[in-house]
Amino acid sequence: MTGVRRIKLGSQGLEVSVQGLGCNGMSAFYGSPKPEPDMIKLIHHAIKAGVTFLDTSDFYGPKTNEILLGKALKGGVKEKVEVATKFGIRYNNDAMEICGDPAYVRASCEASLQRLGMDCIDLYYQHRIDRCLPIEITVNYFNISSTPLYTIIFLF
Repeated sequence: MTGVRRIKLGSQGLEVSVQGLGCNGMSAFYGSPKPEPDMIKLIHHAIKAGVTFLDTSDFYGPKTNEILLGKALKGGVKEKVEVATKFGIRYNNDAMEICGDPAYVRASCEASLQRLGMDCIDLYYQHRIDRCLPIEITVNYFNISSTPLYTIIFLF
């Protein structure tokens, strides 16, 4: 890896490259999904260049972006990166829905871990705030959870 500067996020010791790679455009939103082999090469190229902070979400694809990233991180690559993924947006009957319900958060986290092929997410945060549910209810999930999360950020 080369000279991309690193910084600490928060107070828990998570250190990331100052430049990150947002992976959503590889699977959604900006035209058709890109060829998987090309995107895996791009992810590996970014990592070799020192860009080790990789961002995805269960909403991208939906779900296919986390699967792509999981494939790219096989074979020891995961140990070289920090992965951020998000929860809070889902499809319900083909309609986008914002959700912060603790049961959804837990199921979303467990599904993201499986799709990414990881046992720990470096940075897991809420993509959109559920305005119909007090944030304390969503946050309380993390106080009682045994899900292995390194750092949690809630964006308001």
